[in-house]
Amino acid sequence: MKVIPHLQLFLTLVFLSILILFLDNLHFLALPKTALSYITTPIQFGLYSSGQTAGKQFYFIFSARFAAKENKALKEQLAELLSENARLRRNLSETESLLEQQETLDPRVYNLVSARPIGLDRYLKIDKGSRDGVKESQAVIFKDNFLGRVKQVSEKTSSVELTTDPDFKLSAFSINKDGKAKGILIGKFGSEILMDKILHEEKIEKGDLVYSEGTEGFLPRGLILGIVGEVFGNETQVFKQAKIKSVFDIRDLELVFLMSD
Repeated sequence: MKVIPHLQLFLTLVFLSILILFLDNLHFLALPKTALSYITTPIQFGLYSSGQTAGKQFYFIFSARFAAKENKALKEQLAELLSENARLRRNLSETESLLEQQETLDPRVYNLVSARPIGLDRYLKIDKGSRDGVKESQAVIFKDNFLGRVKQVSEKTSSVELTTDPDFKLSAFSINKDGKAKGILIGKFGSEILMDKILHEEKIEKGDLVYSEGTEGFLPRGLILGIVGEVFGNETQVFKQAKIKSVFDIRDLELVFLMSD
């Protein structure tokens, strides 16, 4: 009893399908199909356009995310390359400094310990301390130029009193073709150095090199202290003075050297 209604529905649908197919073959459904296409075609086009737009938007979002990840990866690689380049340049500069230093002062005569500058305020801070054998009053040089002496020592670092420090004093002399001049090198605030107590009759001119006398005991005679920038003084006074400029800017140096016997 329950199967008959379903069979009737099935037979009805089969009959309608055959009827529609028969009418379509005889072209009786051409007009309804044309009318229906006017309605369905815009809908299909709209759905197709919407699908294309949605696809483009998803593709854009995917491409943007992929590009952002790729850009981030490239930036990380560039940062690594820049860091590696900076490290190689620093190592090359340090190696060149070591070679130049050995050519200037014979390492068989002086024990030279290299150190990196790691800070600069009143004193120059270096990365070597008591565990590396650093002691107070050790001379700090670069090539054959005297930069200062160790003032304070901790286990891992040390502070260097530069020749420009206002508490710094050192016996010095200059020499040129006309003669020699002696005086006392005095540090000033900033980058200025003054050579004081020069007798008026002694010969000193702009451009002359100034050297250490070596009378203090912590450094040898003949290390370069700077170059004369200006000579001034009153003829009626016993002494004259000279402004001295450092040959090297300490901020440009990758390495400095501690000197001991």
